Amino acid sequence: MLHGDVLGERARLTPDKVALVVAATGDRLTYRRLDERASACARAWRHALGLSNGDRIGLLALNRVEFLDQFFAAGKSGIVVVPIGTRLTAHEIAYIVRDSGMRALVYDGAFASVVRELQTLVELEHWLALDAPALPGHVRFSDLLSRPTTHDPRATVSPEDPYCLLYTSGTTGKPKGVVFPHRMIAWNAYNTVMSWQLRDTDVAQIFTPLYHSGGVGVFLLPLFAAGGTLVLHAGFDTGEIWRTIEGERCTVVFGVPSIFKLLMEDPAFATTDLSSVRWLISGGAPLPLYLIEAYQARGLVFKQGYGLTEVGVNCFAMTVEQSVAKKGSIGTPMMFTEARLVDADGRDVPTGEVGELLLKGPHVCSGYWNNPEATAAALDRDGFFHTGDLARRDGDGFFTIAGRKKDMLISGGVNVYPAEIEGELLLHPSVKDAAVIGVPHPTWGEVGVAFVVARFSPPPAPDELAAFLAARLAKYKTPKEFIFVDSLPRTAYGKVVKGELAATYRNKAGG
Repeated sequence: MLHGDVLGERARLTPDKVALVVAATGDRLTYRRLDERASACARAWRHALGLSNGDRIGLLALNRVEFLDQFFAAGKSGIVVVPIGTRLTAHEIAYIVRDSGMRALVYDGAFASVVRELQTLVELEHWLALDAPALPGHVRFSDLLSRPTTHDPRATVSPEDPYCLLYTSGTTGKPKGVVFPHRMIAWNAYNTVMSWQLRDTDVAQIFTPLYHSGGVGVFLLPLFAAGGTLVLHAGFDTGEIWRTIEGERCTVVFGVPSIFKLLMEDPAFATTDLSSVRWLISGGAPLPLYLIEAYQARGLVFKQGYGLTEVGVNCFAMTVEQSVAKKGSIGTPMMFTEARLVDADGRDVPTGEVGELLLKGPHVCSGYWNNPEATAAALDRDGFFHTGDLARRDGDGFFTIAGRKKDMLISGGVNVYPAEIEGELLLHPSVKDAAVIGVPHPTWGEVGVAFVVARFSPPPAPDELAAFLAARLAKYKTPKEFIFVDSLPRTAYGKVVKGELAATYRNKAGG
């Protein structure tokens, strides 16, 4: 029966292969050992806490082995795990607790103060601490694990049973709980292995947050399905990452553009032995061409990926050769994936034209938790998920992201895509980061405003940036104003929070 116990299946096939290396300590865990830990966790959920199929349990923790124990226990127990963003406030977490209807919360000691406040906002049957000492009245999870039991932790599940709920970042309104069924977990793993041609000899790092879909989708689930080895970092440290790539002979590397930019700016970028690396892949946000070129100049293959929480974070693929010939493209749809580009009326757009990207396949979620309206709006009757992203397809079938549908602005009746302008701005040698938003204009309806982080002081003159863009883009695409800022507000996964930029502009205009 198809289900999401990827770890258990891999441990059955290659139990003595090293599955995980803990970067901070150098500890090495085999698939057998990691599977034993997850099974013990599943037993504790079912028999010590009394949870059963379909019950939800929250998980608030940093990147650590215990996070993996809890996540993989969901594949065995039929219980639904709800990873929680570690940057959220108690008020934001309270919403997720209520919306998911979770019965228990497992928390990292680093968040004891947040949990203490959370207790005043919600009630739960079980509060479980991963570290000692636990808060008053709470139970240490290790005490549950020490209770003797011979019960089998496994439960019968169907492919459509929920495995986990991952809540969207909530940059526009309340976050929604994306339902990952067991079928989606399995297909994301298998399809990525096939389409990206992962190997059992691959070694990859995880330094992005595990609570995010990218943390588990790249490379945790796919590489475990393939039988490779993962190196787990507690957080993001450029020096540690470069040392680990060299020391552990990492072969594939995933990050978001802002991460690759920070890695490039570390002095170790020029000196680290990277001969083991087969390729790098970026996702989460559009990848500037200058980053691709910088890593290619270092002799590395650099691909751009694409995905959303709702459709699985790996939806497109390309070969090493294609990553050079189609620089800037996200590739072609992975196996068993259907992709369409449609206009506002749902009609397919011609080759080379911009349309909304729709995706269909076994890696797509089953909808939003307790939100049939949002589910119906996103998943149409034919099973296509409406991503809200705009893209073009060239004559060879390769897709390039043009921006977000909601980000698109209409200036003088013409569609303008901020992602295109941002990509050009980032090619200017004095620009470190940039984001473009649309603001109201009495004549043109909307015009672009660029927020720019300068690489040097003093920053470039606005006229210089305007002239730079005028040589590369049509005049109507050039922002009418350039605002210099120290940094851009971003989510934990690198996306610019443009709502904050819009509020900044309104305040500035009002002042």
